[in-house]
Amino acid sequence: MMTTTAPTAGPRAAWSPRWLRHSLVLARRSLAKTSRNPATIVNGVVTPALFLVLFLYLFGGEVAGSTGAYLQYLFPGIIVMGAGLTGLISTGASINADLKNGVTDRFRSLPISRLAPLLGSVLADIVRCLVAVVLLFVLGTVLGFRIEGGAPSALAAVGLAVLFGFCVSWVTVLIGVLVKSTEAVMAFSFLTFLPLQLGTSLAARTDTLPGWLRAWVDVNPVTAAMDACRALLNGTPADGAVTTTLIWCAVIFLLFCPPSVAVYGRRE
Repeated sequence: MMTTTAPTAGPRAAWSPRWLRHSLVLARRSLAKTSRNPATIVNGVVTPALFLVLFLYLFGGEVAGSTGAYLQYLFPGIIVMGAGLTGLISTGASINADLKNGVTDRFRSLPISRLAPLLGSVLADIVRCLVAVVLLFVLGTVLGFRIEGGAPSALAAVGLAVLFGFCVSWVTVLIGVLVKSTEAVMAFSFLTFLPLQLGTSLAARTDTLPGWLRAWVDVNPVTAAMDACRALLNGTPADGAVTTTLIWCAVIFLLFCPPSVAVYGRRE
């Protein structure tokens, strides 16, 4: 009896679907680009780090009575900001540049999944988010932040922040395939960043906010992610924030991933 062997089948081909293998290859390409130009990780670390230091020493004594107590409140929100900002800045601009420079046309001439270029870029964001979060943890530890919820809860907080960053990346993926220029992607991403990241419980509790602002902060998914990470890292009750964040992750993914793939497939 004659047997046949797939010419390119390796150990991973036996269990991983083709679209996933193609996406991982393109994720490696995206990370190689980041290694040559680490600006996205720098933005994901430097911007939250600046907010951390400025808020800590400007408002720490006034809001919490001391910078030490305020750091325990502020730092978990900074972690979520770093994870979200890393993908918010890089992915959409990178995909838009590939569309403009003809790289996407070369991808389409290859026998790979249409999903792979988008998913590969977002999967690379997971690695970039992890690097940004680790660097922010180093900075927070130097400033005096201490994990009070235990190692498992800390890992859960990191995982939740990175998952949230992965889902938020699809927002800029959709922007990247919809608009014509990379400059427009950056402008829309920045406009998205301001209300999403700063209209939250990042710097202070929401009890004293005016009604219109508190209404936005309460429904903002970033607020839920920050509250969840704050509870996990400080060992305080989460009051449903973890579940709310997971629900928001699913909603954001379903709202932005399928339209991104559909629009990307129609772009010529």
